[in-house]
Amino acid sequence: MTDWQTTELQAALVNSLVDQSQGQASVNFGPRLLDNQGTPTWLTLRHHLLTCRRFCFSVAFISDAMVSNLKPLLRQLAAKGVKGQLLTATYLNFNTPKVFTELLKLPNLEVRVAAGAGFHQKGYWFDHGAYATFLVGSANLTAGAMLGRNQEWMLQLDSRAAGAFTGQFQQLFARQWAQAQPLTAAWLAAYQANYQAPQAQPLAAAPTPVIRPNRMQAAALAAIEQLRGTGARRGLVISATGTGKTYLAAFAVQAARPQRLLFVAHREQILQKARRSFQKVMGGAERDYGLLTGNRHDWGAKYLFATVQTLQKNLAAFEPAEFDYLIIDEVHHAGAATYQALLDYFHPTFCLGLTATPERTDEVSVFDLFDHQVAYEIRLPEALAAEMLVPFHYVGIADYQFTLAADNQRVTKYQAQFATGSAHRADAKAVALLTSDERVAYLLAQTAYYGYSGDQLHGLIFCASVLEATELAAALCRHGHPAAALSGTDGIARREQLVAQLTAGQLEYLVTVDIFNEGIDIPCINQVVFLRNTASPIVYQQQLGRGLRKSPGKDYLVVIDFIGNFKHNYLLPLALTGAATASADAARATVQGQTLVGQSTIEFEPVAQERVLATLSQAHLTALSRLRPLYMDLKARLGRRPALSDFQRYGVADPLVVTSTGSVRNYAQFLAKMGEPVTLTDYQHRVLNFCSAELLNGKRRHELLLLAQLLNQPVVTAQAFQAQLQAHGCVSDPLTLRSVHKVLDLSYFAKRARPTQADYGSQPVVEFVGNHYQWGPQMRAALQTTPQFRALVADTVKTGLALAQAYRPDQLFTRGQKYTRKDAVRLINNPKNLNAQIVSGYYFTNAESQLHEGIFFVSYQKRQGIKKALAYQNEFIGHGALRFFLNGKDIKPTAKNVQRLLSGQDRLHLFVQRSNALDQQSYYYLGTCHYQADSLTKVVDGDLTRLAVNLALDTPLDDQLLRLLTGEEDA
Repeated sequence: MTDWQTTELQAALVNSLVDQSQGQASVNFGPRLLDNQGTPTWLTLRHHLLTCRRFCFSVAFISDAMVSNLKPLLRQLAAKGVKGQLLTATYLNFNTPKVFTELLKLPNLEVRVAAGAGFHQKGYWFDHGAYATFLVGSANLTAGAMLGRNQEWMLQLDSRAAGAFTGQFQQLFARQWAQAQPLTAAWLAAYQANYQAPQAQPLAAAPTPVIRPNRMQAAALAAIEQLRGTGARRGLVISATGTGKTYLAAFAVQAARPQRLLFVAHREQILQKARRSFQKVMGGAERDYGLLTGNRHDWGAKYLFATVQTLQKNLAAFEPAEFDYLIIDEVHHAGAATYQALLDYFHPTFCLGLTATPERTDEVSVFDLFDHQVAYEIRLPEALAAEMLVPFHYVGIADYQFTLAADNQRVTKYQAQFATGSAHRADAKAVALLTSDERVAYLLAQTAYYGYSGDQLHGLIFCASVLEATELAAALCRHGHPAAALSGTDGIARREQLVAQLTAGQLEYLVTVDIFNEGIDIPCINQVVFLRNTASPIVYQQQLGRGLRKSPGKDYLVVIDFIGNFKHNYLLPLALTGAATASADAARATVQGQTLVGQSTIEFEPVAQERVLATLSQAHLTALSRLRPLYMDLKARLGRRPALSDFQRYGVADPLVVTSTGSVRNYAQFLAKMGEPVTLTDYQHRVLNFCSAELLNGKRRHELLLLAQLLNQPVVTAQAFQAQLQAHGCVSDPLTLRSVHKVLDLSYFAKRARPTQADYGSQPVVEFVGNHYQWGPQMRAALQTTPQFRALVADTVKTGLALAQAYRPDQLFTRGQKYTRKDAVRLINNPKNLNAQIVSGYYFTNAESQLHEGIFFVSYQKRQGIKKALAYQNEFIGHGALRFFLNGKDIKPTAKNVQRLLSGQDRLHLFVQRSNALDQQSYYYLGTCHYQADSLTKVVDGDLTRLAVNLALDTPLDDQLLRLLTGEEDA
């Protein structure tokens, strides 16, 4: 244990257990209480697992779901030679034989079963070398206790290796370990033979339960009824696969009580299921529920369920107003000519559209067809968070590598050809490689290790081509795993037969390309395997959704993604989290397993992680080509040209990205790129550039609030502005108001250094005259003469105020948020903008500014190729301090900046970015800090000399942000 670790541990113990006014609080060491709410306990346990040298768990109750989550982590540890011990029991028969079966798969985990009754421990010990971390409290190794659902108390303790507490734990664990019985196949067989699952208390016989709306359905029903109450004739429900759209439709019809209903879908299987669901909800005679398909024609049924193909051929058999309620399922198909004909022909009182994915790749707008009336929307992340679906356990692993480089290249080319979903002729030689015995054996080894929920495998495999599906199914059968291929050419009878065989356990796998993207309901699916690359997050989510439906005995879905060297790998974190656009930091956090989607977990094995991160570093997540389809979808949804605020309101894309992609510098320019008519002067564009670049981010709302006031009245008094600031909880001291004035009249900006006053129109946007604020003359004229310009300014201000909700108005900066150097200079109220190079690694305000502020910028990981003079290593000292190297101009203790730092007269602000390579401008704000007494040292490395100091954070850094910045778990 290093000196700083010992010092920090001692200070934390004093602060936590003796006197909180003494010592120093630390998130890294010392007692800490975990409650499984803000940060799920699993993330803390995961961190200690991935950074420990060995571990010991003593825990009574273990769920199969958490063994599943342990598997990818223990595989990583096994590769590093890290082993662990697990002591558990059979107390109350909670631990099922399946749990012990899965534990036996973990080669670097030794398991023993404690003898006797009453074993009820929950402790997790991690050996970090010179010190150990111990988690003890109420949390068993179950999903509820670890992944944020249950309220738990776990005490985190840290002890030096020489500490008495470490010795006490080791002695106690060793004694119980010696008395316990090793988990072996023989022990498991005996346990399984005698196992009886815990029985719930018997209940009196209950009548057949009445089907009632779940939480989502109840909210959606209320929204549909509200929409119908307005006189609307059409409405759209967007609901993730598996959330109960069909039952929702039945409840909606039940509430409306139509004389006749027409339910339309494009596949007979959908109709059969819908018909049964409707009858369960609504009751009534069997004859009331009819089918209109190629094989059956129940023309007079009160509730008619029809395929679109058969209905289109028989429109003349019905009057246009014959049905007063029309439902179209999977309505994103409604652009097809047959659907158009139906919508044009029938005139129901109300038409309800149902879909999980309204976005289309053609130019047909589903939203337009339904008058842009979205009654209700719940997407996959929200559905998972609400536990309407089973959680998924995603594991990204590296695909099989062939011995010959030419073979790997051939396979990669073949898979890339099918990524977009376009028709291609399959390369028979590539398919032969992918279905060879060695590759199939590799696939089966991975699927066996990661397993599935429940007692029987019900797997679904997605591959690139029909030929590959056919050959792979045959290969799986040869290897003793019954499988069948299914393609769009197969008829309904064969589909139903194979689905029935999979459900009954006669088949282990169905292998397909895209036939199961939608409209097929197989709730029992408990393992989804991706053997294909896709360029579409929507298609990926559709395929993922096939396994998310709840089913008896299924607690989670295992998703195994075999990742090759594909250029679209960077889309995976977006598809898994449901994000339309994402920052590199957010995507990287997902790839590194630091993101939970509800109780769903995401892990990438190291090689797969490297492949995804490699494409992520090269991908343009904010490229105009990615934003264009998002804009078109939003326009289709709204039925009008979207405002910038619509991007924020509907969560489509970050407005800051929209206004700064490529050559775009404001929303007017973005609209022009989208083909929209925009007629503005050069001056008006420059003002919009100013609003977008300086104010839109909402990091200080003062300027936005004043602009909002001026848009409503020509003059705002200083008193009225002060009242507005106070109403919003904003700081309003004289130096802050001075800064606001200088920014809005452009005197804050230089005449030559970029951005210049000319860049922003040269003339004041707002003037402070006497005791009031008013528009600058040129700005006032522009607003009066150009309504489009006024609307764009108002839209930018509205959007900025919405984004400002993420920032504290009563402080200069918000901890955990990101800022550029330019942001920081303005927000400390510096009277002049400064070139980023002048700021360099740190900057102290001068005497003329009347300020006493210092800002420090740290790039924690330097990119390769950076010059030696900048390659000194700053280092976090736990969560409470940073070892910081001053630059080459300040190598003497008598230097002006060094003296300012040592004096303590300035308020110091610390900003840190993980890596220059991925994010060259933005830094996380870690809070205020101060020079740690007596920490100034001179460091000599060859021909380089630097001064180093410890910057002690006034508030310790939290676990998640520290791991994001340091990348401790990357290796």
